[in-house]
Amino acid sequence: MPAPKKTVRRSLLVTTATLLSLSVTAPAALAAPTPLTSPTATPPAQMSQVGGARLGQPGTQVNLAEGVPVLPKDITARSWIVSDAESGEVLAAHNAHWRLPPASTLKMLFADTVLPRFPKTTEHKVVPSDLAGMGAGSSVVGIKEGHSYTVHDLWLGVFLRSGNDAVHVLSAMNGGVAQTVQDMQEHADELQALDTHVVSPDGYDEPEQVSSAYDLTLFARSGLQKKDFRDYCSTVSATFGSAEIRNTNRLLSGDTDVPVYQGIAGVKNGNTTHAGATFTGVAERNGKVLLVTVMNPEKHEHNEVYKETAKLFDWGFQAAGKVQPVGELVPPKSAGRPTDPPGATAPVGQAQGTGGSGSVVSATTGHDSGGVGTALAVAGGLLVLLGGAVFLVNRRWPLPDLMRRRTRS
Repeated sequence: MPAPKKTVRRSLLVTTATLLSLSVTAPAALAAPTPLTSPTATPPAQMSQVGGARLGQPGTQVNLAEGVPVLPKDITARSWIVSDAESGEVLAAHNAHWRLPPASTLKMLFADTVLPRFPKTTEHKVVPSDLAGMGAGSSVVGIKEGHSYTVHDLWLGVFLRSGNDAVHVLSAMNGGVAQTVQDMQEHADELQALDTHVVSPDGYDEPEQVSSAYDLTLFARSGLQKKDFRDYCSTVSATFGSAEIRNTNRLLSGDTDVPVYQGIAGVKNGNTTHAGATFTGVAERNGKVLLVTVMNPEKHEHNEVYKETAKLFDWGFQAAGKVQPVGELVPPKSAGRPTDPPGATAPVGQAQGTGGSGSVVSATTGHDSGGVGTALAVAGGLLVLLGGAVFLVNRRWPLPDLMRRRTRS
């Protein structure tokens, strides 16, 4: 059942920090593997009901009521979800549990699993075996054999340039690709991300490697509990070696046809032949923190995944506090609350549309050339008494100090 609505206090702490100044943008190619068999064009009739029965139904799920804004009509993504990052309420969704190729958004799970294991100052000298097994056409940050890199630099390569080479080096440090895949799968199971099957740690197209908009949102929400994760995913630009690297998340760094959005704070984008474009973003506006995940827009215009995300973010900020949720983001198993049983139901309401739709993250910020860091602290927790017993659960699972990068003119 969705978490009940409560008025919650938030404390907002804003600090500023100067981004690293840099020079040349390093090239990085998007992964372009040999096409696999395309996934079915229609979602399954029955999908997982983790988080609520409505989320297991195909098509768009939203509770229409007076005062609730209409969803944007030009969303073409196969799957999307709009949720409250703090309470876990799912405000609207479209095929939320459809198991689809995740592309590099799977790196959120990789980071959430591996990032806590190595101090950022640790140095590692790259040997040939570290880079073995990378898929043809992988996106790279430009790691070279025989060179030493700090863990900090490697994570910048993962988050800013989606570098599969950085992922493979960190996986080698973690005991190898096979061990890292096993660790990621175990962590996905702990997060109750049951739509996810991990085959490669970098999200490169592999047979049977799938996730869902729901699961990708769980990965983002879990990762955002970690300060280093927040710092890396919100960094606009940094120095890698002798070159500048810039975040390929266009809602964070901007592009000719996509402006930077106020309040955007990450998280991760992806694009492969099989998965199409995928994106999970987090943004804050007027004290409200939302997560939006969009998978594979059918409209193939430049930066379409960001444009659709922005529209869905805008809808979410307008609808927050007005729309009744259609489900919830479940907490990890270790939080003490079991997954909702298959028969669990969300509040009854009209479902708007069942056609193709996509998610768009929107948070607006000004444009800049230098860059300024802004730290957002979101406080408060809502304890809920379940079943009349002494079993208490933090339903808000708050983000302690969500870090976002905002550019200035």
